[in-house]
Amino acid sequence: MPGDELPQADAAFDDLPEGDGVLVLFPDGRIMSSNLQADRLLRRRLRRGDIFRIDEVISSEYRAEARRAWEEVLQGHSWSNLIAKVYLSSGLPVSVTFSMDPLYGEGEEVIGVLITLRDHAPGDSGTPDRYRSPVWEYDTLCENLAEGVFTISNRWRITSFNRRAQEITGFKREEVLGRNCWDIFRSDLCKSNCPLKLTMETGVVRMDQDVRIVDRGGQAHSILVNTSVMKNSHGLVIGAVETFRPIARLEASEAEGVSLGEQPAQIVGQSPELHKVLRMIPDVAASDATVLIEGESGTGKELIAKAIHARGPRSSGPFVAVNCSALAETLLESELFGHVKAAFTGAASNKVGRFELAKGGTLFLDEIGEIKPEIQIKLLRVLEERIFERVGGTRPIRMDSRIIAASNKTLIQEVAGGRFREDLFYRLRTVPVYIPPLRDRVSDIPILMEHFLEVFNRVYGKNVRGVDPKALRLLRRYPWPGNVRELKHALEYAFVFVKGPIITLSHLPELDASQIPDRSGPVSKGAAAGGWEDERITIQRALEKAGGRRSAVAHQLGISRSTLWRKMKMYDLA
Repeated sequence: MPGDELPQADAAFDDLPEGDGVLVLFPDGRIMSSNLQADRLLRRRLRRGDIFRIDEVISSEYRAEARRAWEEVLQGHSWSNLIAKVYLSSGLPVSVTFSMDPLYGEGEEVIGVLITLRDHAPGDSGTPDRYRSPVWEYDTLCENLAEGVFTISNRWRITSFNRRAQEITGFKREEVLGRNCWDIFRSDLCKSNCPLKLTMETGVVRMDQDVRIVDRGGQAHSILVNTSVMKNSHGLVIGAVETFRPIARLEASEAEGVSLGEQPAQIVGQSPELHKVLRMIPDVAASDATVLIEGESGTGKELIAKAIHARGPRSSGPFVAVNCSALAETLLESELFGHVKAAFTGAASNKVGRFELAKGGTLFLDEIGEIKPEIQIKLLRVLEERIFERVGGTRPIRMDSRIIAASNKTLIQEVAGGRFREDLFYRLRTVPVYIPPLRDRVSDIPILMEHFLEVFNRVYGKNVRGVDPKALRLLRRYPWPGNVRELKHALEYAFVFVKGPIITLSHLPELDASQIPDRSGPVSKGAAAGGWEDERITIQRALEKAGGRRSAVAHQLGISRSTLWRKMKMYDLA
């Protein structure tokens, strides 16, 4: 699977005539004459008068024999059926046989050398039928193997493709025969370190090479590849064979946090504090800069991360989330970078890490403040160099994902306390985003409650229309240390027990009384402005101030007109 640039280098010669190439050289190596077939075989323009150096086209293991043949031909001897690898202009090797014969002048002196080139590989006629009968016999044994198998000619054209290969790639046999292998597999190694290319060049068998390919539907797969060359009875390389099998699917624990093409959940709220964050999202999403989201637990950091991903250029790629606080240090390293088989006790097979899973998308590192200093160093290296290795592996893997980190701790305080690396902090904090707690954006509470009522009505098949004023008063006074997540769970708890259309105090979970401010003392300006007083009184005063204009009241309270009308009917204010 050589790189995409390789076919472009040689494609211009495909339309030249097939057959034996003939090249006539002067004794000093200058080209006397050549035919188009020689141009096609060598994939280079052979112009009269140019110097042709055989060392430039024949691989090193055959050069000594070719030089000796050249010297003896100049003495009047002929050489035939020499086997060699010839390097094309793209750098790919092909196997050919060639002959050298002396060319005599009138005085029987040698005035040149006649070189005849012959390609023993199947022709590139473009007719699929020629590839239905490859050089080696393709039998039923190969067709029923559990691994994918395909073969290529020494011109890199696919000559066979078994049933399992069709299942893994999604391509049918008739679609791939005669095509270049890189057009089908589109692997991450096609442009460098292709196992098949290395095998064709060196003859060395490659075993269990980890390669990531893209199937017909655009889905990425990790596969293990084995490659070997195919030779004829004369030892001439006529192609190569590759077998491959997919790496086992992710376990449930590995698949957690991986999503592709999903729309992020709605971010609910109209407070000025939240709007400041939401206004940042389009500009942040358009870049590929690293983002650090800080905020208390339950404020919706992952929702913001998903919104940035969904509106960015990587939206078609995966969104991969990993909770750094949920794993031990030894497991976190393997979770992030993956590991190779036998890298440590219990590593029974290769494992793809989150950095690889997030290829082409976004990696969300939640609770980044919990990782240990040793992992912080490795993470900093990856962010700086954008290259990582699996645990126990040696092959460098390019990082191709955007990093969004989140923390419920104030990382600058962690840096001051020596618990977090300062250089990693500033590397992550390219774009800082702070999400205020729910107690600082109290005007969002009614909107959130309305949203969750609609959600849980659908989930539980109920028709709850609102919250009793006494229960509402309690919910508004409570500072919600668990933020939006705690509010959501409190309302879901109520939905489990409510039977009628109104949630009352008896339906709510027990809230920590010590967290609820004392109403007997003076109410702070912030609390009054935030709307901790009874909802009925708030709406009534707003109506009086606005002269009964519901649109102005709805705008002032940050709710829709329909919601305002429903609440007015509930409180007999209509």
